[in-house]
Amino acid sequence: MADLLGIFASAIGPIVTIAGVGYVLATVKQIDPEPLNTAVVYVLAPALVFHSLAVTELAAATLARVTVGVVLFTAAMWGLAELTGRATGEREPALSALVLVAIFTNSGNLGIPVSDFAFGDVGRETAVLYLSIQSVLMYTLGVYIASRSSGSAGLEGVRRVFYIPLAYAVVAALVARALDLVPPADAAAMETLQLVGDASIPLMLLILGIQLARTDTASAVSRAWSATALKMVVAPLIGLGIALLIGFENPTVARVFVLETAMPAAVTPLILVIEFAGGVRSEGVLVSEYVSTCVFLTTLLAIPVLTVLIAVLQSGVVL
Repeated sequence: MADLLGIFASAIGPIVTIAGVGYVLATVKQIDPEPLNTAVVYVLAPALVFHSLAVTELAAATLARVTVGVVLFTAAMWGLAELTGRATGEREPALSALVLVAIFTNSGNLGIPVSDFAFGDVGRETAVLYLSIQSVLMYTLGVYIASRSSGSAGLEGVRRVFYIPLAYAVVAALVARALDLVPPADAAAMETLQLVGDASIPLMLLILGIQLARTDTASAVSRAWSATALKMVVAPLIGLGIALLIGFENPTVARVFVLETAMPAAVTPLILVIEFAGGVRSEGVLVSEYVSTCVFLTTLLAIPVLTVLIAVLQSGVVL
């Protein structure tokens, strides 16, 4: 148990520290997070996605099953979030923000190290695969939902997807792999891409801290509990059901898939909301404040939730 708590400290500690720096910075200086956000969306994140997809070894059979699983999980959580939001009286733009929080998990800077510790090399490889597939959905479907929250809808929202370079980074990486055109990992081009892409993660966390410093916490927390419950209670159960339905050949891959679905809310939906609906309010609360509060609450709650889930998964009781 001590080792398990240690990995949580090493995985969550850096996240809290970097976000905390952003929080303190925003309390002593007047900082506008939107220019930082634009740099992430249009430069840093595309480099991260391209590099990770280009250099990761993806087994075809595992790719197919995990892809189906991530798509089914996303669809199921979207439907549940829509139903929950409408049942609790949420309307746009908060409804779209609720959907973004529910369907996208922190499968990168938290999911990968936790999966690596809990399930070794297979855990790390599966987590990277989950992140890659989710990135495709996040920067296509996620962009559409974020633009919908700002008042765009239908074809207009879909068109905005094509103005975001992140989707093109995914396509370029997959084409480069298919044609065997990926340069060696130690080539200058790939090292540059990795350097630029790696910069996106701390910058995202700084933006999170800056946004939290600008958040009316009392107002946002009172509205964030439905999203938090969906993320930390319902999502792992949905992930378990999908894993049983798909029938992964490798039980470790199945367990890591469930673990990834139980991760807290991702930071990237906050980045997308700031980009497309940064100044939009819902009942007096900025949509970005609502999302950042959900990220904050689910990250804190992830410590006990993931501790119990990992113990159950490692025991082999359910998978």
